[in-house]
Amino acid sequence: MAEFKLNINDPKTGKSYSKTVEGTETDVFKGKKLKDKIPGDSLGLKGYELEISGGSDRQGFPMRWDISGTGRKKPLLVEGVGVRNKGSGIKQRKSIRGNAIDLNIKQINLKIIKAGTTSLKELGFLTKTESEEAKKEEALKEAAAKEAPKEEVKEESTPEEKNESKEE
Repeated sequence: MAEFKLNINDPKTGKSYSKTVEGTETDVFKGKKLKDKIPGDSLGLKGYELEISGGSDRQGFPMRWDISGTGRKKPLLVEGVGVRNKGSGIKQRKSIRGNAIDLNIKQINLKIIKAGTTSLKELGFLTKTESEEAKKEEALKEAAAKEAPKEEVKEESTPEEKNESKEE
């Protein structure tokens, strides 16, 4: 069963929202490539139109629009996705994922082309910082619940009993 983590970017506000989809919601991505357009209705975004702008596979290798296919390839690259410039004109051989989406893709980046009538915030999407804060708060609550002091029943001995144990 496929599961994708979607990063939805809003170019107008500069914010990105995240959502995890699995099961039948992933069918909209079958056979799609980078720069393809997707209707937002299938993801619960009524009136939205999205464009696939990037992604990465389970091991973190980025997708590149000019490499066709679904597998990994090691082209000789000068600049662009997956390359850090070491100098002018220096070529590097890097592992890059093809531009087609398959079951090995873990993360898909989407860009909003056409916005709907309701904002993503109103639809229940959290920005990355809000979702990170929510995860931290949840982790703190769990830690506090584990560390909650349990009432221990201690039997206190009388001073006479302490003296008796010392004499023995």
